[in-house]
Amino acid sequence: MRQILLCAALTTSLALLSGCTLSKTKADTAEDAPGKAAYHKISAEEDYEMMVSQEVVVVDVRTREEYDGGHIENAVLVPNESIGSKMPETLPDKEATLLIYCRSGRRSKDAAQKLLALGYQSVYDFGGVIDWPYELVKEG
Repeated sequence: MRQILLCAALTTSLALLSGCTLSKTKADTAEDAPGKAAYHKISAEEDYEMMVSQEVVVVDVRTREEYDGGHIENAVLVPNESIGSKMPETLPDKEATLLIYCRSGRRSKDAAQKLLALGYQSVYDFGGVIDWPYELVKEG
């Protein structure tokens, strides 16, 4: 009987420990490796707070036509398709905080990961402009 109780206690402890390990978030992972760049997914509201409270570079990774149709004020256009193995000329500072967006969130995630691979250190993906509750500006 004692062995059964000991086995049950051990099994419960292992289950709890493995549950704790599996519950780590992306933010936890980023904190575990200080000094290493990591992918950060944030909301449009968090993005807006960063825009008004600190120096950031807002990066639109859509096409020129989409950008001209309406974009976030002061956003830099760097189409996702143009991000390759070289640092984009319009983003010369790899230490700058970059806030990336596209139309729906697919291209922004792809672009954010490519920029991290190029050595950018502070990259935040806030998804698609379709979820942006604030004003957009249009060219022309």
